[in-house]
Amino acid sequence: MRGCSRSSRGASGEATRDDHAAATPAARLRVVRLRSALAGPFDLSIGQGVCLAISGPSGSGKSLLLRMIADLDPNQGEVWLDGRERREFTPPSWRRRVVYSAAEPGWWFDTAAPHFPPGAAGEAAHALLPRLGLSETQMETPIVRLSTGERQRLALIRALVLDPPMLLLDEPTGPLDQASTALVEEVLRERLSAGTAIVLVTHSPEQAERLGQQRYRMQDRRLVPV
Repeated sequence: MRGCSRSSRGASGEATRDDHAAATPAARLRVVRLRSALAGPFDLSIGQGVCLAISGPSGSGKSLLLRMIADLDPNQGEVWLDGRERREFTPPSWRRRVVYSAAEPGWWFDTAAPHFPPGAAGEAAHALLPRLGLSETQMETPIVRLSTGERQRLALIRALVLDPPMLLLDEPTGPLDQASTALVEEVLRERLSAGTAIVLVTHSPEQAERLGQQRYRMQDRRLVPV
């Protein structure tokens, strides 16, 4: 789904991919001229343990940016993770490291439980349930009978158990009440403390201020620093 990325310095003086990596050795994620026919270009640099929060009206391009970083939608430009350019990874390998959790998550089975096979990931999922205000019952309940908030938290667990270095979270607490939102934010703070970087899309200015060390607003499909 990627377009062609330039990897040499041309007449315009554009830096090589190695130059970009060397210029930001501490960056966990670096986005260089990421764009599509619908949005961009975007340039971002996010360090380890940093949350970049993006606000803005619905339809302004916030989700599109996350999907472009995850390489789920057509795009051009360069995206780096820990000094390695995205094209060095296979798409599935990239998406296991740069994990996108949608505002309306998809499911492949009738219940959540089969999404967490036995083993370390399954154990981690069960440990996270009570921390996010959920129980074993929700794991076995048909997805169609779960509330929007329950589905959203289970989808977040699905992303967290992969233990990725980079999380792309699209309105992870949008449908939640204040108490459940606080639980989610506590878990996210722990991941940030452990070095995970997060791009967080939120409609809540208060949440953006609580979690975001870097804050932007999406305006006319471009990012404007807040």
